[in-house]
This record gives sequence, structure tokens and C-alpha cells, in this order.
Amino acid sequence: MKTLTIRLTAPLQSYGNEANFDRRTTSRYPSKSAIIGMIAAALGYAREDARILDLNNLAFAVRLDQPGTVLQDYQTVEWAKDKRKVTYRDYIQDAVFLVAIGSENEPLINEIADALKHPYFPLFLGRRSNAPAGPLEIRVVDGNPLEVLENNEWAASEWYQKKHRDENQVSVGLVADANLFDDDHPINVTRLVKDQVKSFDQRDRQYGFRSVASERIKVENPSYTPKQSTQHDAMDAL
Repeated sequence: MKTLTIRLTAPLQSYGNEANFDRRTTSRYPSKSAIIGMIAAALGYAREDARILDLNNLAFAVRLDQPGTVLQDYQTVEWAKDKRKVTYRDYIQDAVFLVAIGSENEPLINEIADALKHPYFPLFLGRRSNAPAGPLEIRVVDGNPLEVLENNEWAASEWYQKKHRDENQVSVGLVADANLFDDDHPINVTRLVKDQVKSFDQRDRQYGFRSVASERIKVENPSYTPKQSTQHDAMDAL
């Protein structure tokens, strides 16, 4: 299997889960449907293009290298004459995620990698206002997404790595398709998320359920700095 990794970072990201007119919340990490939408945009697929459904077959995993914090924004909307409402929008700020998508179809992975470097439509991280912080960092490697993310170097920002410089290894969360876990990766619990794309049509967006599992892994911190000893022996000066 070939796997494509994508480092996602931006001042703000947002991956909607439950939403209504008054409140739009965000998941704490990129959803598979959001990544499928980004890939479809890069490939030039229209929202009604049936080829989008085939992208559900891509294996998917995401690692939360720099979880960020949730920012709540509010907007005042005039929804009727002289009638205003306050609506709320949640965003993830200062986050870095490492996404991995895999397939046995190597030409497809290469096509997606090329499209993400030269996208047909503009790319955004969850919402149109959330543009990536520069060109996407992309790599194509061997292995399935779970294996690749378990062995990939820490992709957090340099300032965040230095913030944890007293830790040789850092614990990060990893969420993946449940079927990627095997005997070497026992699953404690699986859960269903409404994240399978059925339609991106703005008139009738539809999502189905898929099964995911999660784990925590340790990654090496390249900015690790051992603490200096505070012990002092006065006899060393003699």
C-alpha cells in the first residue's frame, strides 16, 4: 500500500460535526470527509461528481501533533428586518495535524499528491475562510496510514517542540479507520462517526457512519534538552 501524508497547519481550522443556525462546533481533528472534500477540490471534482464517493475507499488516519485550542467567534446576523441574532462559530487555533491517506492504487495516490501541489480549486481546512499556512507539505511512502503515522517524525511547530524541550518523548493522539488495526494493534474501543461522504451537494448534504479507533503513541522530540544538574561540589574548584 502507498500512503500520502499531509501536514495541515493554519492560524484557524474548523471541522464541523454538529451544526445549526445558532452554533457551529468543530471536531478536535480533521475529519475524513473534510480531507475527501479537499482532495476532490484539488482534483477539480464538482460537488455533484460521482467520483467523490470513490474517495471514501481511501484508508485514513490522522495524528494530533499539536492539538491547539478552541476559539469561539460570534457574529451578529440580521435574519429578518430589524431582527438580529448572535451566532457562534468554533475554530481550532495554532494546531498542526498529520493526515495520512492510503490505497493499493499507487497511480491514484500519485495523482492526488500532484493535485494537492497544483490544485484545481482553492484548498481550505474545513471552512473556506481557513486557508492553509502556505503550500502543503506532502510525502508519499510505503505502508498503510496507521503504520506510517506511528513511525513518522513529530510534525509540530518548532516553537511548540521547544515548549516541551524537557520531554524526550511526547504523547500524541492518533485516530484511524478501525479496519487498519490488527493483532499487532489491539483496539480497546471503536466508535461510529458520521463522516462517510454520501453527497456534498449544497442542496442536500448527506453523510453516513464509519467505524474509527484511536490510540496514543510516543514521538521523539528533536528539541529535547536534558536538564543541567543543579548539584555543586565546592571541592571541584580545588
